[in-house]
Amino acid sequence: MTTRSPQNRNSALRVGGVLIGIAIALGACTHTDEAVTASIPEDYKQRHPIAIEEQNRSIVVFVGHARGGLTAAQRADVAGLASTWMHEGTGAIHIDVPTDTPNARAAAESLREIQALLAAAGLPPRGVIVRRYRPEDQRFLPPIRLTYSRIAAVAGPCGLWPEDLGPSMKNPRWFENKSYYNFGCSYQRNMAAMIDNPSDLEQPRPETPAYTMRRNVAFEKYRKGQPTSTIYPEADKAKLSDTGK
Repeated sequence: MTTRSPQNRNSALRVGGVLIGIAIALGACTHTDEAVTASIPEDYKQRHPIAIEEQNRSIVVFVGHARGGLTAAQRADVAGLASTWMHEGTGAIHIDVPTDTPNARAAAESLREIQALLAAAGLPPRGVIVRRYRPEDQRFLPPIRLTYSRIAAVAGPCGLWPEDLGPSMKNPRWFENKSYYNFGCSYQRNMAAMIDNPSDLEQPRPETPAYTMRRNVAFEKYRKGQPTSTIYPEADKAKLSDTGK
């Protein structure tokens, strides 16, 4: 049986220690590379994604201390809010009414008219919740506020500039000819604001039934060999001159 000398054993231990140290160093380098490569996405749709969240929509109704009821413009605002709630509301309409204020009595009279307008628009009784509040600052006229929650598409915020736009050693994206961080943010934010139904971002809408009566008329003309286009007899009445005929 062969035995190793103490010098050989020490050499083997030193070699093993060196190998372990190299492995630890390589592991540290690998971890550092992962952190460095985690950069900002180049696609502006990933950098500024459009998210779906629940937001509040509200209107305010200002009421003076000597007048109860609503003006014509205020009635139109309440009716418009009720109409939009019917197709996009996800919760009850909360009506915040001031109390212990100079206009508290007029606000109570206006509240009754608001409730009547909402009921006439088709809101169920459980769809309206009245809450009383006392403003901290009595110097300002406290309004009646109507609020409900809805699903909305949002993007942003925009205007963030974490990097220099010009040629700089601190901005490696400029040398790589890549878009700056805020690029595409305003487009995504405006697109989200214009979306009527946020579900359109995830799935298409179902097709509506065809207009059978008009389709039958077109098919009958096609069967007889007649033009299927619509003829407008009054189309030429808007012309001012016959020049060029």
